[in-house]
Amino acid sequence: MGTDAQTSVPEEIIFRSKYPPVQVPDDVTLPEFVLSNIEPYLDNVAFVDAITGKGYTYKEVKRDVNRFSKALRSLGLRKGRVVVVLLPNVAEYATIALGIMAAGGIFSGANPNAHASEIKKQVEAADAKLIVTDGSTHHKVKDLGLPVIIQGEDRVEGSIYWDELLEAADKANTDSIHENVHQTDLCALPFSSGTTGLSKGVMLTHRNLVANLCSTLFSVGPELIGQVTILGLIPFFHIYGLTGICCATMKNKGKVVVMHRYELRLFLSALISHQVTFAPIVPPIILGLVKNPIVDEFDLSKLRLRSIMTAAAPLAPEILNEFEKKFPGIEVQEAYGMTEHSCITLTHGDPNKGHGIAKKNSVGFILPNLEVKFVDPETGHSLPNNTPGEICVRSQCVMKGYFKNEYETNLTIDKDGWLHTGDIGYIDDDGDIFLVDRIKELIKYKGFQVAPAELEAILLTHPSIEDAAVVGLPDEEAGEIPAACVVINSKAKESEEDILNYVSSNVATYKKLRLLQFVDTIPKSPSGKIMRRVIKENMVKNL
Repeated sequence: MGTDAQTSVPEEIIFRSKYPPVQVPDDVTLPEFVLSNIEPYLDNVAFVDAITGKGYTYKEVKRDVNRFSKALRSLGLRKGRVVVVLLPNVAEYATIALGIMAAGGIFSGANPNAHASEIKKQVEAADAKLIVTDGSTHHKVKDLGLPVIIQGEDRVEGSIYWDELLEAADKANTDSIHENVHQTDLCALPFSSGTTGLSKGVMLTHRNLVANLCSTLFSVGPELIGQVTILGLIPFFHIYGLTGICCATMKNKGKVVVMHRYELRLFLSALISHQVTFAPIVPPIILGLVKNPIVDEFDLSKLRLRSIMTAAAPLAPEILNEFEKKFPGIEVQEAYGMTEHSCITLTHGDPNKGHGIAKKNSVGFILPNLEVKFVDPETGHSLPNNTPGEICVRSQCVMKGYFKNEYETNLTIDKDGWLHTGDIGYIDDDGDIFLVDRIKELIKYKGFQVAPAELEAILLTHPSIEDAAVVGLPDEEAGEIPAACVVINSKAKESEEDILNYVSSNVATYKKLRLLQFVDTIPKSPSGKIMRRVIKENMVKNL
């Protein structure tokens, strides 16, 4: 009797990790998990400021996480309440975030460079009860009517000081207000544009982040524990900065070299002077390392860097090739993830454990414990390998939902628990995943799909081009046309027409750029993503 039903609905095609499942501990919170097995490493440095050299050992981090969580409880923070942290990357950042979580609170990182009105929106949307910031950013939150803790040297009237708070915590008695924190409780509320563009709070539990660390770190062997020095440059208010850099490093008892802003000379000095071995960075920085003459001022033989990791935006294949030529000993790893799930794929496992390395230009293999499928956006059917579709993922890492936004949650997580990423990609015969582009960024030219990332990669192969961004502009006849903004170097002789012809000679007719403007810079977000909406608006204005 079941045959009719089966013929009408094709069977689901689900891909799983080629590596065995990993155990996720059941009863620990994120702070307990990352600070477990700390005893042999108490005197190791956990966080150090790249510029000032001020640092904290594991013993001090553990002490201060406990002191801060105690202080927050004595200030009246109750379980499930949100604390917004508005700080650049500082050596104390992870301690602050973990202290909030240990107290049962929910950490919500915000960009200190955001406009005051954007910060206000996040504080209100998160229903925050408390703000942690520094003297230089205090003016953006002073009128929000919430208590403010000031971290750092500055003194601001009417606020609470982080260092004094920690000292007071030693004397406070908070035993009476201890609330048990469970793995199923929320611990983080980062804000993400998600798959639809407007910023939303992403509800993540302790379980989500502990499970993700177990999957992400599955290939790290005991020989690396206490040995890795990682660059903390990607903003810690991003979930990747907090979990992928701070928490993953603490779990492995490594050292994070903290940088609060990017400048190429500072970046290279920090890599050399702190002997950084692993640097997660974004594609625009790799572009700088390849194309900027400042790099030649440094003695690159002093680098101890073994690998860089790029996430957040696809890396153009040409830039990868040039990087490998210029820095032959440094491995380039890629990863793919999103705030709503954290990490989904990695390109590099440990070959000594029989964990392979994914093909170049792929974002890697599926992590243990995860299920992935590729769905036809039109029909909703799952697709076989080598067939591009929307990447969907199901695991214990999938967010609980968007905060107070059931409508968007239901658009993103379906009834079977699949998180729809909004990214188009495919998996090859070896289990390596390749990204094509965002669904919402694909340009529809006369019904043909054009991926901006592909055209950007071609533009970047031109020796005169330093940076490029491609967007779709509205067009009566075609629906949308591919248009580009291009930064060319000062010595370049080419005209806009020359660059258009260069691209045309490398692509199918429907993919040709129909419009090109030279610009001074390409606007990018703190994590290095191209801000296409801003570019579109500017280009339409200039027309």
